[in-house]
Amino acid sequence: MTTEFKHSDALSRISPSATIAITQKARDMRASGRNNILSLSIGEPDFDTPEHVCEAARAAIAAGSTRYPPVSGVPVLKEAVSAKFTRDNGLRYAINQVLVSAGAKQVIANALMATLNSGDEVLIPTPYWVSYPQLTQLCGARPVFLATKASDGFLLQADILEAAITPRTRWLILNSPSNPSGAVMDRQALARLGEVLQRHPHVWILTDDIYEHLIYTDTPYSTIAQVCPDLFDRTLTVNGVSKAYAMTGWRIGFAGGPAPLIKAMELVQSQLSGGASSIAQWAAAAALNGPQDFIHECRTSFRIRRDRLVAALREIKHMDCEMPEGAFYAFPSCEAFLGCATSQGKVLKTDEDFVSELLDKTGVAAVHGSAFGSPGYFRISYAASSDVLDEACGRISDFCCTLR
Repeated sequence: MTTEFKHSDALSRISPSATIAITQKARDMRASGRNNILSLSIGEPDFDTPEHVCEAARAAIAAGSTRYPPVSGVPVLKEAVSAKFTRDNGLRYAINQVLVSAGAKQVIANALMATLNSGDEVLIPTPYWVSYPQLTQLCGARPVFLATKASDGFLLQADILEAAITPRTRWLILNSPSNPSGAVMDRQALARLGEVLQRHPHVWILTDDIYEHLIYTDTPYSTIAQVCPDLFDRTLTVNGVSKAYAMTGWRIGFAGGPAPLIKAMELVQSQLSGGASSIAQWAAAAALNGPQDFIHECRTSFRIRRDRLVAALREIKHMDCEMPEGAFYAFPSCEAFLGCATSQGKVLKTDEDFVSELLDKTGVAAVHGSAFGSPGYFRISYAASSDVLDEACGRISDFCCTLR
């Protein structure tokens, strides 16, 4: 006799990550013998973790730093995080205002789980990172999407924010540079949003700054608590070592915020996972405290790839692509190709159809824009070699030329 499996109501409110699903499909195709797969669907630097960071991990193992760490983070890393916020952002967080987690995603989940109730609303500009609405819904709250336009550089406008705020609004989530658009909010853009938020003291701000060091303009990076000090006491500043230091697999994220919020987030984490890997924490401290020239080298390489990729995409007839100012994603439009048919007669009705056929026919894995709340677009990661990007663009161009 088989017992029927029943999932929780919470599970019915979320769906699998589109980026992970497409990346896994590409892996499965490669494993089945398709050796021509070019996976541009995942946001992961293709550089190795710096050697001095790896050496710090080995030293931690040799020193026996392999036991349960404090839930909120080992002191050496919390001090490094505090120093990083002061050095890079002009923000002063005491040790009890810092939390270390197993990746920035867990930081965000901790914050939402510690603060949201059924009926609460979270404001999320589009396009958004795929996990923001999913985590909001997992907590029983409602994501409210704030549309942006390519003509505005995919930047949230103050009047759109003002119109969306209600008495039930609990959080505004900001992400700059943006995944997936690469849009960067400068001081002026943040200040305009800050003016709105100062009129609504019940709204808290969660700013995801994970791509902070990957900006390709001469404008210095700004984060909202830095630009609008009056919002400091209701802002959670989220960051991590994954993108800047090529440490995605080490799973270390961190945040600075008001002590009561950090304490509540620590309570959530104490029951869900406990402290992040002790060895990875020592490695992360070495990354933050050590030489930073690695970041400059990566940024230079990404800028060259970005320019090359966007130029190639713009050569494709009917394809538009904004120049991303940060992160390592291009977000071209495939709107002109929707309604067209492949050579086999399949009509591409949606952006998801477009990327699905692109993967099946050419072996290029990208992510459909509707997964990020922006139908008619698709995301390409340029965290890959120039040769791979050139080959992928050639295949995308050939694919588009076959559509009728």
